[in-house]
Amino acid sequence: MGFIIYFALIIIIPLWAQMKVKSAYKKYSKVAASSGMTGAQVARKILDDNGLYNVGIEETPGTLSDHYDPRSKTVRLSTNNYHGNSIAGAAVAAHEVGHAMQDAQDYAFLRFRHALVPVANIGSNFSWILILVGFFASMSGLVLLGIVFMAAAVVFQIVTLPVEFDASNRAMNEIVSAGIIRNDEERETRKVLNAAALTYVAAALVAVLELVRLVLIYTGMQSED
Repeated sequence: MGFIIYFALIIIIPLWAQMKVKSAYKKYSKVAASSGMTGAQVARKILDDNGLYNVGIEETPGTLSDHYDPRSKTVRLSTNNYHGNSIAGAAVAAHEVGHAMQDAQDYAFLRFRHALVPVANIGSNFSWILILVGFFASMSGLVLLGIVFMAAAVVFQIVTLPVEFDASNRAMNEIVSAGIIRNDEERETRKVLNAAALTYVAAALVAVLELVRLVLIYTGMQSED
């Protein structure tokens, strides 16, 4: 029974977080910001206000596909956020600019996350293969290697949290101080940013739970040997 509850939780938690962010985004993407600025204009203003004239802004296809690319120094905004003037679009655009600001200021957690990317990719792609082969072949050493790789991916998820929270805090500070939103629009803007942050919290929580479960299974294998 406990096994069923556990797997229900690791499935339900991410789905619930995704539903929250989609619901908040859908609701506030229909509410126009008082400034009337598009997401692209919001991003450009905050970048210029912080002297980041070298950072470009591009439209990217998809919904909630917005991101900052540190390699090309480009903020990419999904079509609705790029052209639209909603509170949700302003919040998302400001959040991505927050990452550009982190990059420009050499924010420690962002640098650490970038350094973890190669190891985290290996962990995400190969850890389960090693773990499953180790279980079926009763090779505890292979299971341990898979757990080590998975641990690297989990650390990446955990380090992502302060990066995302900091970007959201920067976003709120910038759009308020620049007058992009009014005081009575702050609550709605925070709802969008908090809902987005919840997806990262959910992902990190599930990753930690899975890692703990595998460590317990490995410990059980060792006690049986």
